[in-house]
Amino acid sequence: MKRYCLALDLKDDPKLIAEYEEYHRNIWPEIEKSIKAAGVEKMEIYRAGNRTCMIMEVNDDFSFEKKDRMDIANPKVQEWETLMWKYQQAIPVAKEGEKWVLMDKIFEL
Repeated sequence: MKRYCLALDLKDDPKLIAEYEEYHRNIWPEIEKSIKAAGVEKMEIYRAGNRTCMIMEVNDDFSFEKKDRMDIANPKVQEWETLMWKYQQAIPVAKEGEKWVLMDKIFEL
């Protein structure tokens, strides 16, 4: 099992942040199914202000490339991602077109 941590900012608007959190309390069943099908065993999102951090625990079949291919081919995932972009914005270090940015682990105890 591998673990990844990714960062993303939300638009700094309390109303939009509340809506985003509501969507994540009740994610669409198709989205949950697609996440699990890609090899994600566990996913958590944390928030401080408008900064979010996603922690994913994945199985040996998971790869970001595979997940990207699956997501592009899934119209419901594309609908979800388009909707979520209403609430999201890239962090300052993101590359052009990059949404969630993979974080480097700098400490472990």
